[in-house]
Amino acid sequence: MKRLLNTLFVTTQGAYLSKEGETVVVSVERAVRLRLPLLTLGGIVGFGNVACSPFLLGACAEKGIMVSFLTEQGQFLARVCGPVSGNVLLRREQYRRADSAPESAAIAAAMVAAKAANCRTVLNRALRDHPDCAGAGALQTAVARLGRLLDDARWPGVPVESLRGTEGEAAATYFGVFDHLVVAQKDGFRFTGRNRRPPLDNLNALLSFLYTLLAHDATAALEAVGLDPQSGFLHALRPGRPSLALDLMEELRPVIADRLALSLVNLKQLQPGDFRHTESGGVEMTDEARKTLLVAYQKRKQEEITHPFLEESVPTGMLLHAQAMLLARCLRGDLDAYPPFIWR
Repeated sequence: MKRLLNTLFVTTQGAYLSKEGETVVVSVERAVRLRLPLLTLGGIVGFGNVACSPFLLGACAEKGIMVSFLTEQGQFLARVCGPVSGNVLLRREQYRRADSAPESAAIAAAMVAAKAANCRTVLNRALRDHPDCAGAGALQTAVARLGRLLDDARWPGVPVESLRGTEGEAAATYFGVFDHLVVAQKDGFRFTGRNRRPPLDNLNALLSFLYTLLAHDATAALEAVGLDPQSGFLHALRPGRPSLALDLMEELRPVIADRLALSLVNLKQLQPGDFRHTESGGVEMTDEARKTLLVAYQKRKQEEITHPFLEESVPTGMLLHAQAMLLARCLRGDLDAYPPFIWR
């Protein structure tokens, strides 16, 4: 199992990252703010006006440390990584399976089923913790609907097009009652539906930012085991789109991102004043809010969780790597089918 390494998030505008020996140095206005050994890093993410020296980029590429550049609001811009790792035969098998409708659908079905199951678990936990909440009836209805969609996804021979419809319906059912999971600061974090590009309310801005972080980690996990993040099974192929990373995220969004977003809001670690409206009508987080979120995200990744297939306790931050490894084993023929992560 790959050792859990840290991701360095740089949000200070005008920061410059350079290499000194085997250390990454973060400077702002020529003053050194931070030094970190490269061997402790699994990735570097810069938000906004953050620059890196070519020597640092080269060292990161050589050591398999992915460097990503995003806008201040978390929109993906570019990624720098080294040569593709892994066995070329594995990637050829990945492309072959992606081109085979039945085999592609079998993997996609497992991912959709896990998404429906994990969304249902999030709602069930909310019902357990707040059985008398105003939205209990709506939550119970959504739980039942997600159970039926879970069965639909597991039905043999369902084509990918139908699975995409099932995934969309599961998302609509889940987000249709998501507002009932917000039990504090309701006025500032009212949720009426998922929206993005740009997000139009505080909670959508929070979710979009977390999904961007999750996409970075999913891409890194797939590249670490030698898979092509752009060639997926569920999401349609599109130039520049990390379809397989998006596939891998579906089953883990509720477990990692959504739970963290709700925790930050319900525990009032983030408040309405941490968000601002832009001239375009969108909503974005303040610099301090992003820092709070990034610290919480790193802490959440350190929490232990039991993997149902591996039957061992792993850090939450390792779940994407574990699933990428299992997917690679499935494609190599070491496993009869892809075992998705289903949260208990």
